[in-house]
Amino acid sequence: MTFLYLLPVLLSFLLLAAHFLRGMSLVLIGLCLFAPLLLLIRRRWVPWIIQIMLLFGALEWLATMAALINERQQEGRDWHRMAIILGGVMLFTAASGLVFGSPTMRRRYVNSRNAVIVID
Repeated sequence: MTFLYLLPVLLSFLLLAAHFLRGMSLVLIGLCLFAPLLLLIRRRWVPWIIQIMLLFGALEWLATMAALINERQQEGRDWHRMAIILGGVMLFTAASGLVFGSPTMRRRYVNSRNAVIVID
């Protein structure tokens, strides 16, 4: 059940890794692939770190969308469909951090004091 809650977070990081792969930014690719491993640690700070990373990921999608809109407008090409798609990806990335507000995720991270790493 926990995996289903964390699926949007995992997908968001995979999409970000694929995005950074296009730009060959190996450090950011590694960061996006490493971040889901933090979810194995049951500590209070884990949701905060993941949510901050997802927020920065959403801002990256926003910056990419703005750059592509500008580029397409200068070329006289249609940009509306691309803006809708990237806007949806941006919202999905930002909203995936909200899973940590569910009671299941609160029990897993907020109420676990002694457990360090648990694999469900």
